[in-house]
Amino acid sequence: MDKLRVALLGATGMVGQRFVKLLENHEMFELSVLAASPSSAGKKYQDAAHWCIEGEVPEKFGEMTVVKADLENVKKEDNVDFVFSALPSDVARIVEAEFAKAGIPVISDASAYRMEEDVPILIPEVNPDHLELVKKQSNRGWRSFIVTNPNCTSNVLILALKPLQENFGIKRVIVSTMQSLSGAGWFGVTSMAILDNILPYIKNEEEKVEREALKIMGEFDGSKIIPAEFKISASCHRVNVLEGHTEAVFVELKSKADPKQVIEAMKNFRGRPQELNLPTAPENPIIVRMEADRPQPRLDRYAGNGMSVVVGRIRSDTVLDNGIKFVLVGHNTIRGAAGNAVLNAELAVREGYL
Repeated sequence: MDKLRVALLGATGMVGQRFVKLLENHEMFELSVLAASPSSAGKKYQDAAHWCIEGEVPEKFGEMTVVKADLENVKKEDNVDFVFSALPSDVARIVEAEFAKAGIPVISDASAYRMEEDVPILIPEVNPDHLELVKKQSNRGWRSFIVTNPNCTSNVLILALKPLQENFGIKRVIVSTMQSLSGAGWFGVTSMAILDNILPYIKNEEEKVEREALKIMGEFDGSKIIPAEFKISASCHRVNVLEGHTEAVFVELKSKADPKQVIEAMKNFRGRPQELNLPTAPENPIIVRMEADRPQPRLDRYAGNGMSVVVGRIRSDTVLDNGIKFVLVGHNTIRGAAGNAVLNAELAVREGYL
C-alpha cells in the first residue's frame, strides 16, 4: 500500500526525537512535516533539535525545515493523512482539537485528552477494542478523532498486569517506581538535584498512574468504558538513570496463583498487534528473566527494540492475599511514549480507522 503522510507536532523534544528515529524507515508512514514551537519554526531540524538520544539526526530529516505546530502551518506544508503529537499538555489541549475538528486524526502522546470519556487511552496489546470509542467524538463536532497514549509509567505497568487480569483477576495493586531522567525531558531535572540523590516526588505522576490504569483496564460496553474495579496505589520517584523506568509491583489476585503460573501467563501473553504482525510490535510484549539480579534498566531497556517490558523476580507475597510481587523495566520514551503511539497508528490503519 502507499505510505500515509504524517506530520509530527513537538518534533524537537526528547519524545519527538524518538518519533523521528522510529519513523525514519517506517513501512507504513512517511514523515513529511516536522512541527514545533515558534522558536524552532523556520530552522533546519538539525539546528532546532538539541539531539539527545543515541545516534545522529537521521540524514533525511536533518535538512527539513521546521514549521510552527498549528493547523494552518502544517496544512500549508503538506496535505497530511494524520498527525503524531508530542506537544506539551497545555498546548495539545488547543492544537489537537483543531486538527481533529478539521478532519485530521491525531495520535497523541500528550495527557490533555486522556481522561475524556470519549477518548481512548490505548495500549494495543491491552485494550484494542477501546479504539471504537473514537466514533463518539463526532458528537463534539469533530470530523476526525484523537487517540491518546498512557503516561509512560502507566504504560509499562499495565502491560505487565494484563495477563494477570486475564488469567487470575486483580483485586489490588501497589507499585513503587524508580523513574529515569529522560521522563522529565532535557531540562526537567538539574544535575545538582539528582546527583547522589533520589527525588521522592514527581508532580501529578501518582495520580496519573492510579486514574489511567482503571480506564485502560476497564471494559468497553459499546458506548462507554466501565473502569476496572481493583484498587491501585502508586508511589513515584526519580532516580539517576538515563532511560528505562523500573517498577516494584505487588498484586493481590482474585484467584490463587503460584509464581510458575504467573511466569507462564506472562511468557505466553500476546495481543492484537502480534496477531496482526504490526511493524513496531515486539514478538514478546513481556519478556521474563529468571536471574536474581534482573531486570536492570541498563541491560534490559532495549528489549524488543524498546517495545518489550522485561519482568523478573516473580515471587509470592505473604502479606497480600493471593499475593504476587515482581520487578519490571520498560523503556519510557519508546514503549512508554513514541513507540506506543506508532503502534497505535499501525493498529488504527489495520483496523480501518486510518
